[in-house]
Amino acid sequence: MQRNFILTDVMKTGNHQELEDFISKHSLEGQSFDMTGQYYTLHDYNLDSYDRRFAIIDTRQVNNRLNDSTEFIDELNRRVDLLKSQGFVFIKANPWESIANIKEHPDYMYPEIDVDHIKWTGGTSWFWHHMYQLHKDKTFNFDHSNKKYDFLYLNKTTRPHRQRLYRKLNEKGTLNNSLHTKWPDRKLPAEYELPWAQEYPQYGMDQQIYEKPYNDTACSIVSETNDNDFEIFMTEKIWKPIIAQHIFIVHGNYLYLQKFREMGFKTFNNYFEEVYDLDRDPNIRTDTIVDVCDRLRDAPWQDIYLQSKALRKYNHDHFFNEEKLSLEINKTLDLFLEFADTRQVSS
Repeated sequence: MQRNFILTDVMKTGNHQELEDFISKHSLEGQSFDMTGQYYTLHDYNLDSYDRRFAIIDTRQVNNRLNDSTEFIDELNRRVDLLKSQGFVFIKANPWESIANIKEHPDYMYPEIDVDHIKWTGGTSWFWHHMYQLHKDKTFNFDHSNKKYDFLYLNKTTRPHRQRLYRKLNEKGTLNNSLHTKWPDRKLPAEYELPWAQEYPQYGMDQQIYEKPYNDTACSIVSETNDNDFEIFMTEKIWKPIIAQHIFIVHGNYLYLQKFREMGFKTFNNYFEEVYDLDRDPNIRTDTIVDVCDRLRDAPWQDIYLQSKALRKYNHDHFFNEEKLSLEINKTLDLFLEFADTRQVSS
């Protein structure tokens, strides 16, 4: 058994408990992980007894509030130097963001300390874990027997690919009988917002689920964070229809659905075309999605929901299967272990 030690927050600026819960759900054979989020308790551990030692630096955008604090940076550098001398390998953690978002907005990662490290961005496992933890003990009342609207299409943060799809869907009239938003100009009718959220969207409410919009619409148009061809980033936007057992179309990264199926989930290619997933060019992919959605306006939704019941329940159950989640978490931890091993060999 190889023993690993992780200091889960060098400066205690993040939510180290959630990081620790994520890591503890691994199922890697022959690997154990001891963790603490308290830098000043390191003396309680025999660090020499571990095969690998990691230190996680929280680099979320919210830490920009500290960018005028020379004391913070001085202390961070002091701790990093000391940890380096003790053989620690560093992880810069910002699992709430995609690689593309960080590239486009370097200020999404703070502090930007110069140290050899591996980046931890959200990928496919972080939001799965987050939504699993948030909703695993809840009871929902979803009812897909009566559909008043075609699509549920939610757009919050303005992004070019979202604007492009929204405009083209509107030009074709595809959203004429749909619930759709385009913040801050267009919001859902009040009856379709969370009844206990006085003003929506409140910070942190994006991951909450309200049954009524899913009950009254036939299909989610999932507008993911990015539409690039160099990563696949899955957020709460896909997991909400999975939990709701709602039919979905994804406007996201190239080969998003292929990756989704590799993770053990199923999609709806037996009921409508999903060829858009194979379009590498984001503009072509957008046009293909528009065509698919336009043809689905007259779809026999009641029949599709009846025929896809087993598929939708399978996805729901797969999502809430902790063993399946752990397999995806393993892939993230494998990257950390490989990174540490290469640094040990080179040194």
